[in-house]
Amino acid sequence: MQDGGAASAGAPELGRLWREVCGQLPAGHGHLPPPLTPWAGPGLRPELRAVLRTLLPRGRPVDPAAPPTKELVVQDVCNGTVTFLPLEENSEGKYQIKKCNIYQIQLKHIKEEEWSVSIVTPFPEHWFSDGIAYPKLAWLGNELLSKLAKWSVEQKPSEFKSTLSLISVAKYSKVYQELKEKYKEMVKVWPEVTDPEKFVYEDVAIASYLLVLWEEERKEKGLTKKQSFVDLGCGNGLLVHILNNEGHSGRGIDVRRRKIWDMYGPETRLEESTIVPGDSHLFPDTDWLIGNHSDELTPWIPVIAARSSYSCCYFVLPCCFFDFHGKYSRRQSKKTQYREYLDFVAQVGFVCGFHVEEDCLRIPSTKRVSLIGKNRTYPPTERAVIDKQITQYINNRQTCTVVTCDGRVGLSHKDHSDGVCKEAASELPENETEIAATIWMPGFQPREKVEQIRNCASLPRDFVDDVVLNVANLLLNAPPQKSCSNTYGGNTNTWNQGESLSLKEVAEHLNKETLKRLKSEYGGLQTLLKNNHQVFEVLNGRVHIRDWRKEKPSRKTKPEVKRRLSAEAFKTRLCWFFIHHPDGCSLPSESCPYAHGTEELRQSQIIKKKKHIH
Repeated sequence: MQDGGAASAGAPELGRLWREVCGQLPAGHGHLPPPLTPWAGPGLRPELRAVLRTLLPRGRPVDPAAPPTKELVVQDVCNGTVTFLPLEENSEGKYQIKKCNIYQIQLKHIKEEEWSVSIVTPFPEHWFSDGIAYPKLAWLGNELLSKLAKWSVEQKPSEFKSTLSLISVAKYSKVYQELKEKYKEMVKVWPEVTDPEKFVYEDVAIASYLLVLWEEERKEKGLTKKQSFVDLGCGNGLLVHILNNEGHSGRGIDVRRRKIWDMYGPETRLEESTIVPGDSHLFPDTDWLIGNHSDELTPWIPVIAARSSYSCCYFVLPCCFFDFHGKYSRRQSKKTQYREYLDFVAQVGFVCGFHVEEDCLRIPSTKRVSLIGKNRTYPPTERAVIDKQITQYINNRQTCTVVTCDGRVGLSHKDHSDGVCKEAASELPENETEIAATIWMPGFQPREKVEQIRNCASLPRDFVDDVVLNVANLLLNAPPQKSCSNTYGGNTNTWNQGESLSLKEVAEHLNKETLKRLKSEYGGLQTLLKNNHQVFEVLNGRVHIRDWRKEKPSRKTKPEVKRRLSAEAFKTRLCWFFIHHPDGCSLPSESCPYAHGTEELRQSQIIKKKKHIH
């Protein structure tokens, strides 16, 4: 469920609703059934705060025509309680309390600095749960209560704004459900190697956000024509495809063509091209620039928008950390790297003359904070002044990048306060000097056309096997730790699962050459260990040896394709434990998905199919 926020009803309407609700509650107990704490006490005037909330389902409702569920939330300041009164609308438009689903959160002072928090419901035997508006009692008692206790003692304020703070949650939910239903078939035909559910529903969510944002912008500015856009670094192009289908003219540009592009049809405009920030990559006739995980282009997008036209806006969703000239280097240790990078990209927007707004998107990603620039801080007559300010800021961000005649890239610490990287230009061949004059930063490194595989998958097999064996022996021979027992899950028999160690502790036992080699790969040691799923389990930054007896089938039903691939891969690889573990494999041969010896090996059906295709 998601909270639609306080209703926009005025005080008279809320007062009328309050009188209706109070009339349905038992009198003589502060209007609440026992064992709920009554509002105020004998002889005390209650200090109550009431909010009417609309609850919007995350999933598709069973009856889309049914009105959304509402609840009245009443806070009793004096008694430290919050009471939730679910409401149902009858045929006459009046609200009735669903009494079986009333519950109350109670905060009580025990002694000194000791407090207790509890959740109480008066009619647990009649509790109704539909999995949409009304949760299960077990969820309230186990999940919600533990989170309330955790949040109550946390002192660290959130680094980010609340989710969907700049748009209407109700509108977003409606658009999201419509688009999710419309594009759900994409999951079944996804030709890329990436996770279809994550990428399809993430792009559906981003498209929903932009569609609502743009609709509200048209109302604010009195526009009738739908906004145009360019998605810089569009990747799989699905976001462009959705926005085009929903009536927005625009295109996507990426350095590398994707297989899925051919599935969209000619109406979806996607271009394979390298973008180098400069005068040749401006978009004066475009309303919005989009940077969805745009990597090295992310800090440049506010600059490109500012220099394209006075009316051009931008939306960026930063992911990987890049500065104007390369990887972003941290400067403030007091902030998380993510928060610091967001502040940097926001600062770029301010320098470019934008009112920068921040919002959290509801997407399946840890990097879900967007930065939006849709209004300017200066009049059109001052564009030249802002442009000079932008140039000075970019030049002050880093040392001067030098491109030599043989194509090598170096760094020079020359002063270039006039905004021109003179040494870089002077080193260029004559026929390239004119091109460099149009590029805002000679030496800028765009993404390579051929994607480098740096997820440890291309490392030599003998190197990987050596690291796996070293780490496994380290865990098997580590001294027992009281705080991190190897018997989690109740395993007490003689099969040695070893101890768990933090990634830092594991790294400290590897030699410098190994660590150096791993550091050049995305994710480093952690990625290598996760890639070797058969042997290791990495949980909360700690490395465990995997015990296959504890592997439980996924609660989610696997798609048909994944089930087929699992069956085809059965016994096509040797069991690491059978060969290397001192106690052998924890599973009998017939239960282990891996081969106990070469005589059990099957030829991979996947490899056969690939050969047949070629």
